[in-house]
Amino acid sequence: MHAFAVTGEGSDVTDVEVPTPEPGGHEVLLRVERSGVCHTDTHLRQGFYDLGGRGSLRLADRGMTYPLVMGHEVVGTVVRIGDQVTGHRPGDMRLVYPWIGCGECTECGHGRDNHCAAGRNLGIARHGGYAEYILVPDEKYLVGIEGLDPGWAATLACSGLTAFSAVHKVLPLPPDEPVVVIGAGGVGLTAIATLKALGHAAICAVDLSAANLAVAADMGATATVVATHGATSKDILRACGGPVAAAIDFVNNGATATAAFDALRKNGQLVQVGLFGGELTVPTALMALKMITIRGSFVGTPAELSALVDLARRGALPHIPVIDAPLTADSVREALDRLANGGVGGRIVLRAAGLPRGS
Repeated sequence: MHAFAVTGEGSDVTDVEVPTPEPGGHEVLLRVERSGVCHTDTHLRQGFYDLGGRGSLRLADRGMTYPLVMGHEVVGTVVRIGDQVTGHRPGDMRLVYPWIGCGECTECGHGRDNHCAAGRNLGIARHGGYAEYILVPDEKYLVGIEGLDPGWAATLACSGLTAFSAVHKVLPLPPDEPVVVIGAGGVGLTAIATLKALGHAAICAVDLSAANLAVAADMGATATVVATHGATSKDILRACGGPVAAAIDFVNNGATATAAFDALRKNGQLVQVGLFGGELTVPTALMALKMITIRGSFVGTPAELSALVDLARRGALPHIPVIDAPLTADSVREALDRLANGGVGGRIVLRAAGLPRGS
């Protein structure tokens, strides 16, 4: 099959031919219809994560092999099934849950595949959606999306799920307690939309781009902070009228994490989501005196994805802007470059060859 892959650490995306998988057992082969482009893919192309003073984390050291076909926000149509598949048939269109666990550990046994220490995620440890076909290891990772736009539905597998899970780590809160969302790209906008859909009424968006913040206001943000010269806690406190109950950092570099931490009220929560890298130094006494909670959040569980899709089907989740482009090597490269440079107000979603724009 034809695919678009990085062939080594720091290499760019190129056209490759890889064997078309043949499903067996519980596996399902889907023809890729839509594939969203995530900022995580810029790190995968680069080959490492920035760990601040601890150097870098090379993805090859974590088991990533080349050539790597990225893409983990996938909607596809079932074309072939393994002999133990009972709930799906060729022709079914499905959203793919890509955060695949080992299937044997305690976390996987409790349905928390994204917590698995030996995960084999699609588009990272297994070939993903920048290709003609994608092999899903079990039909339980497929979610029906009847009634939803396929391009927008693709974004729910990561952008939507990441935001949904992070939001639920800070809720419940009184609706008028300020929640700060740092980063108003595709994931941050989804978090704002999710907070609004769940009835939260005090949402402060922080971003470098005034245009992104205008979209954030349309999605439900009640206050905005332009971080042109680096957001500070004073900017956030001014916009929110005082210390805040929670901050969700979808950028998560040293500057944004520090600003978020310093803006928290007593018993405040900081949820760190972004992978831009760096480090956060905090006063240990303040951690205790203010009873601060800092926690990481990585995507979400299969059950959370199903709950998010149900929310979308009920029409309760506003659509983030979707930027349409064809699924080609040039489009993948251009999309990754745009994300690396910042300022994408929504989600870029690539459509398979032969599908007309907007279909």
